Amino acid sequence: MTAGQHVLSEKPVAHDHHDVRRIAGLARAKGLKTKVGFTFRYSPAVRYLKDMLARGDLGTPYIYNAYEQNSQWLSPRSPLRSQERVTSGRIQVASLEGYGAPVIDIGHWFMESGLTAVVGVLRNFVPERLIAATGAMARTNIDDGDIFIGEFTSGAICSVQSSFVTVGNYPGIEVRVYGSEGAAIARLVEEFGICETLKMARPDDVEFREVEVPARYYPPGGSPRESWRTLYYANLTANFASEVLGELDGNEGNFDDGLRVQEVINAVEISHHERRWVSLPLDGEGGAAR
Repeated sequence: MTAGQHVLSEKPVAHDHHDVRRIAGLARAKGLKTKVGFTFRYSPAVRYLKDMLARGDLGTPYIYNAYEQNSQWLSPRSPLRSQERVTSGRIQVASLEGYGAPVIDIGHWFMESGLTAVVGVLRNFVPERLIAATGAMARTNIDDGDIFIGEFTSGAICSVQSSFVTVGNYPGIEVRVYGSEGAAIARLVEEFGICETLKMARPDDVEFREVEVPARYYPPGGSPRESWRTLYYANLTANFASEVLGELDGNEGNFDDGLRVQEVINAVEISHHERRWVSLPLDGEGGAAR
């Protein structure tokens, strides 16, 4: 990276949080605008829910629940795109990093708080898969399903589940926030011609009712009846362009956000292998035992 460049990166920026920290520090030192492909924070429903939380519509947030799951690789004959992390040794992260990362990011953003500790499990439900690079079946000891729980600095708690072997449609996101004055559910799943919905309930009206997302949260001409791919990517690229051009203050979803997400992923991986709670931020020894 050189001065004057701005960087849009796919997730993860790197598999090891130490590498992400180094890259984020370099970008910060050079004054660069950066963005990680956390596509789902650019959903109109998610962005409106973020503003509802900022206004205090839900009161004090108590619990964050998140899911990212669909059946993309439920069949072992669905080609695995990369052999980079395929291993016959101990289980390595796959779904947690590819699918879990976006909802971990949304959790940090919604709750305006970092995680202080996590405990989780990884599972390899489909042990052999077709590898795209070779066209052959191979042992793939990677997590295709995982769950973790965590504690936020604010005192709130969370549960996160990701999997690419659970029946359901794309993108398979559902994020829920329960607060002292209400609760809301943003569901980003293409079903029956709609790519997303937002619902809310109040303490005195506990039935969840659909909330209309204002038009200003959509790109020009956008609607929940289009594909999530065009809808969310349009918002992401427009957001980054506006930040680079100085039309928007700040720089959201950047490499520092990517660092916080990768630390959580690495901590959950440690938790699984060592069967313990892991504290955040991670230290040089892989996190303090609890």
